[in-house]
Amino acid sequence: MGRYGVGCAAIALMMVSAPVQAQEASPGPLSVGIVYKGDVVGVAAGDARGVRYLDNIDLLASLDLDRAVGWRGGTAFAGLLNNMGGRPNDIAGTLQGVNNIEVAGADLLLYQAWVEQSLAGDKLSVLVGKYDLNSEFYSTDAASHLIAPAFGIGSELAATGPNGPSIFPRTDLAIRLRAGDERHYVQAVAIRAPRGTTDDGGRRSTLFVAEAGRQGRLSVAIGGWAYSRRQPRIIPPGVSTGPGEAASHGVYASVETDLAGQAEQPGYWRAFARAGWSDGRTTPFAGGVQFGVTGQGIIPARPDSQLSIGVASADLSTPYRRANPAGEPMLTGSEGMVELTYSDRVLPFLTVQPDVQYVRRPGGLRDADDAVVLGLRAIVAWKAL
Repeated sequence: MGRYGVGCAAIALMMVSAPVQAQEASPGPLSVGIVYKGDVVGVAAGDARGVRYLDNIDLLASLDLDRAVGWRGGTAFAGLLNNMGGRPNDIAGTLQGVNNIEVAGADLLLYQAWVEQSLAGDKLSVLVGKYDLNSEFYSTDAASHLIAPAFGIGSELAATGPNGPSIFPRTDLAIRLRAGDERHYVQAVAIRAPRGTTDDGGRRSTLFVAEAGRQGRLSVAIGGWAYSRRQPRIIPPGVSTGPGEAASHGVYASVETDLAGQAEQPGYWRAFARAGWSDGRTTPFAGGVQFGVTGQGIIPARPDSQLSIGVASADLSTPYRRANPAGEPMLTGSEGMVELTYSDRVLPFLTVQPDVQYVRRPGGLRDADDAVVLGLRAIVAWKAL
């Protein structure tokens, strides 16, 4: 669940993290690229131990419609996504996950395909198409280097329903409106829930999200979300559907601030803090908190070196804990984790990223042994203008 990460490769930052960035991708009208991520993940301590390999391939294309066909203010974007490999969280046993490219099974998908129209001197834009909610909503740049899914979109929203909202790896159709300038913005989206999330015969649910914020050395955002139809309740073990339905809704807020240095320069440090709250009936979580810091160019001789430390805690909701079936392991109040990760570009096309995570009470189980998760990510990026 959650955002699968922007990574360190420049092409991923330019073409994956935010649709508005794809409009500025290159001097030519068409920009095409491939990003491959391969992870070796091992659970070195906990109730179980083992190693898994998993990978992720993005094939990305962005087209400036103005320069291509004279469509002023138009941008088109498409992305194919292919995932294969193991599931390390089957070993770690967490509720929030330990790797942001882990999927339930191998699949090749049309991940995003949308058209965006800018209006009013780029102060207003409309986007229509197949869209990743987390590319612009509930997204924190300073946390994007971290690999644990909780640092992408908040777990209390990511875990709504068996398949989650329209985020990695399954997305759906949306219409998004955004207004603002370089400092302030408001945005809202209506996005269809992927099939399987809130199905009731042929009827589908729509997720509505609104967010407002300020960007700069100090960035602040606040948002809220609600589904158009009631969702199945979520009960233990894990994320299982239970009897009855409930209205699914929540709010979130985030803050980012510069600590030292200048953006895009060595020695730049930026901190983040986020919190979210939900109804606690359609997700295991009543809320969650994440905070941390990211430094870029932390080694003077290595301008692409990057270090991130993050702490995440998700509070299990009272309805979820009360629904724990008899005979299942006892639940506690929360699941928490700490992550330390470092990356560096070792070749023009290759970035490596070792990662370590310590998970407190995986699965929210009172008697579960704490888990230590070790990982090594390789990112290979190729871009053609």
